[in-house]
Amino acid sequence: MHIDARELEANTTIEGDICIIGAGAAGISMALDWINSPFKVILLEGGGFSYEDEVQNSYAGETSGQKYYPLKSSRLHYFGGTTGHWAGMCSPFDNIDFTERNWVPHSGWPITKKDLDPFYKKAHETLQLGPYNYNFEYWRRVLPNLNPFPLDKNVVWNKMWQYSQARFGKIYKDTILDAKNIQLYTYASVTEINVNSNGNHIGEATIKNLTGKSHTVKAKYFIMACGAIQNARLLLASNSISKKGLGNENDLVGRYFMEHLEVPSAELWLSKPFPTDLYSWTFGKTKASAELAISEQMQKEHRILNGTASLIPLTIGRLQKSKLDSWSNENPKKAMKNMMKDWDLAAEKAKKDNKGAISKAYQLNTRIEQAPNPNSRITLGSELDALGVPRAHLHWELTALDKRSIRKIYELIGQQMGISNLGRVRLLEFLQDPNDDSFPDTVNGGWHHMGTTRMANSPKQGVVDSNCKVHGIANLYVAGSGCYTTSGAPNPTLTLVALSLRLSDHLKEKLKESIL
Repeated sequence: MHIDARELEANTTIEGDICIIGAGAAGISMALDWINSPFKVILLEGGGFSYEDEVQNSYAGETSGQKYYPLKSSRLHYFGGTTGHWAGMCSPFDNIDFTERNWVPHSGWPITKKDLDPFYKKAHETLQLGPYNYNFEYWRRVLPNLNPFPLDKNVVWNKMWQYSQARFGKIYKDTILDAKNIQLYTYASVTEINVNSNGNHIGEATIKNLTGKSHTVKAKYFIMACGAIQNARLLLASNSISKKGLGNENDLVGRYFMEHLEVPSAELWLSKPFPTDLYSWTFGKTKASAELAISEQMQKEHRILNGTASLIPLTIGRLQKSKLDSWSNENPKKAMKNMMKDWDLAAEKAKKDNKGAISKAYQLNTRIEQAPNPNSRITLGSELDALGVPRAHLHWELTALDKRSIRKIYELIGQQMGISNLGRVRLLEFLQDPNDDSFPDTVNGGWHHMGTTRMANSPKQGVVDSNCKVHGIANLYVAGSGCYTTSGAPNPTLTLVALSLRLSDHLKEKLKESIL
């Protein structure tokens, strides 16, 4: 069922068993999992079913530190969320991503990959992917011409990706609207989550919209699924009783903001063309491809972060602008159009030299986890949005470990290319001085917001526990990549859906217990 909150009588009270705040990948995945259950689910979306700039404007904010995209255009604020324009890249985290690494400060999840494996498999169904199988040999049998570079697997291995075409706002709209126990409210932005006088239980949430109407939502459990920046912003802004914000007794809400550093880093010059489709990708057509990854053994030996290298023809790579330059518009639709135009122009200019996957020269692009850093954080700004909520301020701060890890990845790949007589790797200028830990302004993020409500067993180390419940509050949970303790190398959507489905299972057990 769908209700437009603008059409409700002012000060309406909405009641249900669980309230999911946010209808993006995390929120919709959870709502789908509750269809046909005996429980009433309230799903709140601050926007409608398509882009509206007036609604999107609530995401605007300020940035400092390392240069970043305009916050307003880094997420989509309508039903389906940022799946409305995502590239669909999916791969699970590696075992090492969940472990405590003594060379990576603040690393170590309270869960393991084994805990997520059943939900990764389930997430594949939600994301409409192929089998939950990322073994290279499997895909080599399934797809043609996946010839790997002959590199030592103990140093550099082929990390596989699958590609989803699931735009949640389109493919799941009718399913959600037709579900008898799901009540979707659009134009229902939560402006405050109201805690009791003891600060340990949520009784209700306040929702508002641009008509000036305000409503109240009451539920047994509340799940925040607004994205890493907006979840932290709402927790901090819900400070009428808990003056520091909800879950923020130890000043951890908003800290440890992480991105994936996505940056051109090196050039690969092959001694002769290497015929393979393994390392190439075409949007909407490729089922699976690979990126070059560094083995767990080498990460430990060289004390570096987990990252991968992808390949594009060098002629195209050299002509493309930095994504930070092409994605500079506050309007996400215009920013996307500008970026795609730049990519098309670069491809057109390079056409006479570009030979596709069979080429001798490539640009190597990094995707790497960001080291958890408490100084990289979300805080509240002084300006209020149209609904009276303080805007977010992002301070993005990188570390020497981030820079050293990127450099070492290409040293290892370069050594392997030389040993195999495939070719040579040339570092780009910003990596050539091993004593320079700074980053140029052209270092891109992947629009992957993570870590602002990190998971830990202790409230002194994180905001949520291993079940994504906010420490100290009995019925408030957080879904999505804000819960990540470390960010891994892969894009976050597959893991955030799996983590949300794990949370869904946990809440089902809690509600079953309450009615027994």
